[in-house]
Amino acid sequence: MRAALIVIGIILLVAGIWVTVGHGSYQQTDTKAQIGSVKIEATEDHAIPRWVGIAGIVVGGVLAVAGFARKG
Repeated sequence: MRAALIVIGIILLVAGIWVTVGHGSYQQTDTKAQIGSVKIEATEDHAIPRWVGIAGIVVGGVLAVAGFARKG
């Protein structure tokens, strides 16, 4: 359990830093128009909000510290 807390905490911490620095994004495909079976679709890149990265840093830090502090 202790090792799992540390590993998950470090993963969340690194992912949070990655998102906060501005490298996190996702793609979303929307149908803009459809006539019969013909579709016009557009794929857009969206940045993951910075607050998600900050939350990942905070939660990851808390889990990592809890894992190191836990006696086992």
